[in-house]
This record gives sequence, structure tokens and C-alpha cells, in this order.
Amino acid sequence: MNTIRIIFPLAAHFDWKLLQYEVKNAFLHGDLEEEIYMNIPLGFEGDKKGKVCKPQKALYGRKQSPGV
Repeated sequence: MNTIRIIFPLAAHFDWKLLQYEVKNAFLHGDLEEEIYMNIPLGFEGDKKGKVCKPQKALYGRKQSPGV
């Protein structure tokens, strides 16, 4: 919080443009280091019998994604 309290007044004084980024998506495009499979997601249209999904990229919130 101290950094925020310093940056905001500096930005106002020097007329800096401030940008905000959402960092929760940082790991959505990370490559997987291991082979994982998951159940077919809801909304899939077609025959689900005997099928699973094999993600090519890391999924946020799963144990295989970095930073979790």
C-alpha cells in the first residue's frame, strides 16, 4: 500500500497516464509440463461417450497451473 500512496500523488503531479491490468489471466496461456485429462465441460454438443478433454494450455485454478 505504501507504493500506491507514493505512485498516485506522483502521477497526479507529473500528469502521468495510469493503466490498470488484470493479472488473474497471467497463467491462462502457459504451456503444460505434463499430460493431463479432464471431463468434457458442460455445454459440449455431440457424443460424450468415452471422450475426455486434453488441454494444451494451463488452466487457471488447477493444480497443474503455475502459481496455484
